Amino acid sequence: MKSPQEKPLILDKKTALVKAESWCAYQERSQQEVRNKLYDWQLKPNEVEEIIGELIVNNFLNEERFALAYASGKANIKKWGRLKIKQGLKLKKVPDKLIQKALNSLDGDKYFEDLCQAVLKKEKTLTEKDPFKKKYKLLNYLMGKGYEKDLIFLVLKANNLSE
Repeated sequence: MKSPQEKPLILDKKTALVKAESWCAYQERSQQEVRNKLYDWQLKPNEVEEIIGELIVNNFLNEERFALAYASGKANIKKWGRLKIKQGLKLKKVPDKLIQKALNSLDGDKYFEDLCQAVLKKEKTLTEKDPFKKKYKLLNYLMGKGYEKDLIFLVLKANNLSE
């Protein structure tokens, strides 16, 4: 009997390819995510690279499309800042050129509006009376969401939250 931690063993490359195609069709994936998944299925390195090559040729895997979808989703749904999005893409081993392209694809006005909304929303939840401590808490929160310091200060100043 298999232990619960043991991964399923996929023996042939053809089955792995079909499963990987289905997995990639469900949502955009980075090459590294697919590579990790194939290694989880205990495939040999040369099989993994062959499958990744086939997925790219058949357009199931496209690093640029993944980077654009990732950046757009994290910015629009999770309201992440550019720094956190960039870090997430780096962790998925996306090339720097594609990371830059994905970040440039974000709508600057919407991004700034999201930052303003985040400031106002967080400011309402803070009970801190000391303006310096309040500013510090807002700054930490927004930096944690991945927004750039200069933009944060600009928004804090515009909302009379900086001393």
